[in-house]
Amino acid sequence: MKVGLVLGSDSDIPVMKKAFDLFNEFGVECEVLLASAHRTPAEVREFASTAQDRGLSCIIAGAGMAAHLPGVIASYTTLPVIGVPLESGSLKGMDALLAIVQMPSGMPVATMAINGAKNAALFAIQIGAVSDPELAAKYKAYREKMTRQVMEKNDKLQQMLKTSDAVKTKLNNAAGQVLQVFKK
Repeated sequence: MKVGLVLGSDSDIPVMKKAFDLFNEFGVECEVLLASAHRTPAEVREFASTAQDRGLSCIIAGAGMAAHLPGVIASYTTLPVIGVPLESGSLKGMDALLAIVQMPSGMPVATMAINGAKNAALFAIQIGAVSDPELAAKYKAYREKMTRQVMEKNDKLQQMLKTSDAVKTKLNNAAGQVLQVFKK
């Protein structure tokens, strides 16, 4: 599987790196482009319109504020496009979220949560796993690992609560003994 990852600005790197790191973990090849829908429209058009010819199966685009990048990319390709609204400006990403989720009919863009680059990568992996059994197995193992991690944390919590209850019982017993001494 090979995916595209487009960042609208170098300030997007810390959030979008989460997707890139996940692709590395899964062994998914990733083409990365830093380009703006407004300042470098020719580069965006070239990247998107030739993506399928280069073997990409989908494109993730992170964008803040007006967040035109995912929609512009979708207009130049028939590949699935996944938009990641980025937290920026005075509206803290709500403007980007609403811009991406409100793509016009005929230009769908899957929309993740604000700063949801990791889920965007997982969604792209799910897309690829439909036709790649090896990737599907890796994704299944990833999910099973998450389940184990949650259950291990639950076990620790339950043990902590039991210990806490035992301590409370001992303290209550000790307090009762102290009260008995003062009643005498």
